[in-house]
Amino acid sequence: MKRKIVVALGGNALGKNLNEQLSAVKFTARALADLIEDGNEVVITHGNGPQVGRIDSAMAALCREDSSVERTPLSMCVAMSQAYIGYDIQNALREELLSRDIYKPVATIVTQVLVDGDDPALQNPTKPIGKFMSEADAQKEHERLGFTMREDAGRGWRRVVPSPEPKKIVELDAIRASVEDGSVVICCGGGGIPVKKVGNFHKGVGAVIDKDNVSSLLADNLNADILLILTAIDKVRIRYGKPDELSLDSMSLTDARRYIADGEFAAGSMLPKVEAAARFVESGNGRIAVIAALHQAGEAVRGQAGTVIFE
Repeated sequence: MKRKIVVALGGNALGKNLNEQLSAVKFTARALADLIEDGNEVVITHGNGPQVGRIDSAMAALCREDSSVERTPLSMCVAMSQAYIGYDIQNALREELLSRDIYKPVATIVTQVLVDGDDPALQNPTKPIGKFMSEADAQKEHERLGFTMREDAGRGWRRVVPSPEPKKIVELDAIRASVEDGSVVICCGGGGIPVKKVGNFHKGVGAVIDKDNVSSLLADNLNADILLILTAIDKVRIRYGKPDELSLDSMSLTDARRYIADGEFAAGSMLPKVEAAARFVESGNGRIAVIAALHQAGEAVRGQAGTVIFE
């Protein structure tokens, strides 16, 4: 049965540097090609946490070396990350599809996402970007560049930036038209470029939107059947790290809301994924969301792997 699936790729699908990314996307392309070969209509989103952090740090370093160089806005760094990540994914996926004698156009759409310029989140940095580092190195980054640094779910310290709520996907009509024309579309990379409306112009905002959050909005707008969030873990777990830790095969919308309220999920890792899944499912029409490991994408869509979130 042909289904429309929005696939949200986690960081493990992209690696942490250029060489890792080139290797990782080849594996990722095989997982995506499996879905396409099964007859599904696939739209792809992805994160950009390490990548946009590297770009922003590089641009800041350039400004320090040459005072005549203007600082590159964070929104521009998001745009750059969208383009080069999309470039690698589309090339790897096209190659994988052709190796299976499947011809489908694959294209990246650099995507803007409208946010509220008065969103309180813009005054409260929470979204981690860039590399993990020790507390001592994080303190040096704070002193040297003025970055807000925070410990990230027990994995190390990272820079955090504002993460406003996505309100509208500016290029939605172009994405929808491309999908309806039979293309595999890569869009909303890194949560989309945050923008606010100034007359008829979209002005960049210094923030990074959560990828899972905007993936949920995109899946809803495209009337997708499934939101598939691919990550490094095989299932959602509650009581994580405790002796009675439990892996979940499925989770009702009611249970998901209860687990969120009970603080079962870490803010920097599983929480935004479960929140995004619940938001998509609550729109009704029999939609489901699945959170699963990248290598289990095909099985997850068939209900044989991952954690299914249902109404």
